[in-house]
Amino acid sequence: MLLGSERLLATNRLRGLKVGILANPASVDHTFRHIVDRLATSGDFTLAAIFGPQHGFNSDLQDNMIETPHAEDPKRGVPIFSLYSETREPTKEMLDLIDVLVIDLQDVGARIYTFIYTMANCLRAAAKTGTPVIVCDRPNPIGGIQTAGPMLEPGFESFVGQYPIPMRHGMTVAELAKLFNEAFGIGAPLETVTMEGWSRDFYFDDTDVPWIMPSPNMPTLDTAIVYPGTVLFEGTMVSEGRGTTRPFELIGAPYLDSAALAGRMNAHGLPGVYFRPADFEPTFQKYAKTPCGGCQLHVTSRMDFEPVIAGAALIRECYGLAPEQFQWREGPYEYEHEKMPIDILAGSTELREQVEAQAPVPEIATSWDKGVTGFNALRELYLLY
Repeated sequence: MLLGSERLLATNRLRGLKVGILANPASVDHTFRHIVDRLATSGDFTLAAIFGPQHGFNSDLQDNMIETPHAEDPKRGVPIFSLYSETREPTKEMLDLIDVLVIDLQDVGARIYTFIYTMANCLRAAAKTGTPVIVCDRPNPIGGIQTAGPMLEPGFESFVGQYPIPMRHGMTVAELAKLFNEAFGIGAPLETVTMEGWSRDFYFDDTDVPWIMPSPNMPTLDTAIVYPGTVLFEGTMVSEGRGTTRPFELIGAPYLDSAALAGRMNAHGLPGVYFRPADFEPTFQKYAKTPCGGCQLHVTSRMDFEPVIAGAALIRECYGLAPEQFQWREGPYEYEHEKMPIDILAGSTELREQVEAQAPVPEIATSWDKGVTGFNALRELYLLY
């Protein structure tokens, strides 16, 4: 198959232009060559500016919510503008340096992954200045078929959710660009460059594209598969496994009994997953250097596994096992100072209220159906494959 970036650079679309690029270490081609290196060595156009998303252009900041400063690329002599700094939207002065902005970012298929909102912010800025934006498509690593999870409701917009889409959206980054730009009225001069040879039922390892960590705590495809559900633990004081070699696959806290938690989870009979009792000690972030009891998610069937239901059920059981010790995380979180982190992650107060009421897991899951059905009808209008 061919990536959008590979197809773009095989044309003369950029000839004679000053090019800006929004990218990070995962922005490579099939030969592991980075798009910035390809742009910098072309004689047909000028690399004029580099833009980086959360974790930085070099993705060298391990923890989340750590801002990245602007810099200059010493090798290429061009500015590196951080879009996770005092500004999350390119300024007019930044866009004045370029004739076109190329976006080549690897998404992971979950509503809360901030790269897609950095893209949306770029589209908004470009709509004001008239700067053309070209989004180069990449695979959705967890496939382009399944959609699931709670919808983002009005009033709960943040940098981990700007638009009413479900937690697992089943779209590629270029499809999301079209959805944001057209359905949600951004109105930027947008072009998308599709992939060649990608199928909606592909997981990332069904392609021949190299897996490069999109962000420091997204080390493997296994991480991405569970992430749309277990990322909800960022809204709690239960560890989501940051500081271990299996972030988002390991869940736990010092007060949890691993066998009890795994037993309660496996009793639900959730399809395509086994919850193994696991004890671990994070090296940083929540409970650093403190032993935690919990479990590891082992996905036994990708097509049957429903990550958002699994994540919601896990939070429910962590709360149910230890209601007096369980805590929701306090803000601020991703630039939101008023609303609770779990609410902006889930998209409303509903999931938190369901957990506190210990609502049955099937009831929690069916509460998402209406929203997902409506989204699927809208989504169909913007699918490119």
